[in-house]
Amino acid sequence: MGAPRLEGKAAIITGAGSGIGAATAMLFCQEGASVHLVDANSDGLEMTRQAIEGRCPTARVLCTAADVQYAESAHAVATHTVRDWGAIDILVNNAAMRDYAPADRVTPAQWHAVVSVNLVGLTHYCQAALPHLRKAQGGCIVNVSSCYAIKGRKGMALYDASKAAQLSLTRTLACEEAVHGVRVNAVLPGSTLTQFHIDRAAKAGKSVEQLKTERKSTSLLGRWATPEEIAWPVLWLASPEASFITGSQLVVDGGLHII
Repeated sequence: MGAPRLEGKAAIITGAGSGIGAATAMLFCQEGASVHLVDANSDGLEMTRQAIEGRCPTARVLCTAADVQYAESAHAVATHTVRDWGAIDILVNNAAMRDYAPADRVTPAQWHAVVSVNLVGLTHYCQAALPHLRKAQGGCIVNVSSCYAIKGRKGMALYDASKAAQLSLTRTLACEEAVHGVRVNAVLPGSTLTQFHIDRAAKAGKSVEQLKTERKSTSLLGRWATPEEIAWPVLWLASPEASFITGSQLVVDGGLHII
């Protein structure tokens, strides 16, 4: 068996308190990375930390409770990461905010709130991490967008538009940072059975099994993805195995985008 794919690497993962971010953090630690977890939910961060330490007792984990829309927090996270581990090799922008308002009734305040997290917040962490990523050998950014950035649907104009903007920013950053040796790519998940969806369904009086039946038509594979099934492609794009890939978008949606 070869060496762990991220041995000796230092990573920042936003939105790591649950779901895809937590699964990515676990996988990165299993593959040898030191991981700085960021999430607005401090309880979620602690749960992720405990899960990682339970499975990987030697894992190196930092946690910062912060809302990504604040630039000063992003720079503090970057400074803390470099102070403790000497480098930033990988940035995973996974934090996201949803809003279910239809496009014809969205208010400016709602637009501002979603864009502040999904787009401006992402740029805060890129700006904070890039000076260090440029110094790393094979530094990279993986942005977690959505398959709905390239496929339409009802009722999610704010979220989907901001996720589409992330793809444009991914391509721009790839062009700008290639000269520094920094790769920038995006993963586009489809329906993923995270705790967010489970909790939302429970509030509506639905069981997990009932929830699963409601997404059978939203992928060619007829099911939800697990968070781990999204984390694996994130790991691959962050690893040396993807060293000649930049400016790309990897759709991980069970074929939803072609239905």
